[in-house]
Amino acid sequence: MNSEFSFKTRQRAIDRFKSEVFDLLIVGGGITGASVARDAQSRGLNVALIEKGDFASGTSSASSKLIHGGVRYLENFEFKLVFEALSERTHLLKTSPNMVRPLPFYLPVYETDPRGKIILSLGLWLYDLLALFRAPGFHKRFSKKQMLKEMPALKPEGLTGGFMYYDASMWDDVMVVENAHAAYDLGSTLANYVEGISPIWVEIKGQKKVAGFTARDVKNPQTRFEIRAKRTVICAGPWTDWVGEKLEIDSKSNWRHWLKPSSGIHLVFDAKRFPVKGALLLAHPTDGRIFFVIPRPDFGAGVTLVGTTDGPSPKNPEDVQTEKEDVDYLLGLLAIYFPELELKGPDIISTYVGVRPLVDPEHLALAEGKAQASGGVSLQKVSREHHIEEGPGGVVIVAGGKYTTHRTMAQDIVDFTLRAWEEERWQG
Repeated sequence: MNSEFSFKTRQRAIDRFKSEVFDLLIVGGGITGASVARDAQSRGLNVALIEKGDFASGTSSASSKLIHGGVRYLENFEFKLVFEALSERTHLLKTSPNMVRPLPFYLPVYETDPRGKIILSLGLWLYDLLALFRAPGFHKRFSKKQMLKEMPALKPEGLTGGFMYYDASMWDDVMVVENAHAAYDLGSTLANYVEGISPIWVEIKGQKKVAGFTARDVKNPQTRFEIRAKRTVICAGPWTDWVGEKLEIDSKSNWRHWLKPSSGIHLVFDAKRFPVKGALLLAHPTDGRIFFVIPRPDFGAGVTLVGTTDGPSPKNPEDVQTEKEDVDYLLGLLAIYFPELELKGPDIISTYVGVRPLVDPEHLALAEGKAQASGGVSLQKVSREHHIEEGPGGVVIVAGGKYTTHRTMAQDIVDFTLRAWEEERWQG
């Protein structure tokens, strides 16, 4: 990708928005929107994409920066999701070595662990099997002595041994920009700092349809223009319900909320202050929440990331912020597992927080026509599967999903959009 992709191409994109009718308009420039643009343009569609902030400025740059199958999803019997994610991990390790790299994960086992070594061993064998044994390395089992040799800072009391398996680390924001740039090289028209204000409604054969969006240039707020498109796809992540509310035709058509978003923070430590040989997967001894310790020697002079939490999100995702209670929660866990390091607040060199656009089980139940919606599901148990649905005016809406599966998710979204398009043309 040697072509220019800059503020100059942004202005040219805005000029094209005003003069062309696109096959597809994508609202949202995170990993989902960028990969949908790339996939759709590669199939010959003329694609426009707008993002109200910078590319990857939301959830897509606030992840744990991992490409992984998700060992913990096995407990929820989400085998299809894990298989798909592990297949994508293999693909990304091969095709994107500049952004995705193998990373060993350590899983210490303590006497109080409810799973025990046998269950964990079976789980990791299943993990290797679902990966079709194409992991960077097979899992290993360690004695207590071996585990402490690998991770000498771990609390030795109650430790019975552990395991090591492989997943991968990645550069999340770079991956978004790479996908956006690839879409641009294929012919897509993309611009950041362009916000979709309201849908353009037209009447076709007695039905109200969305024919694009009125947008504004965030850098020049007085500048507003129409972006016309045959189909619109909403890839707004945690802003899905905000955009969805704009699709209400009148006061009688209430938007049915999609999301059960959760916020998660990460703490950033200097790697010299918190040295670890590889990543660790740990669980809270009381509530069972999973969190990671992730070494990133390739960030600056080297850092160690700790996260993430799973808590409620404010109504407006832009209001999310690092809460003291979440910081204390993670520091408390580090005090349990790494007591000798005595990590405190002043050792934290940075924090970041993001909002996961998880699909509310209530919405899924209603969408599937179930008599009773499955409410009361904890945020930790809400599925990370993506969900695609046709919304008001023929708009295609997507939420949920995992970073690891962004490529196959994009394929599903474009497939869904094309099917809906063909069905509409057939019926017309």
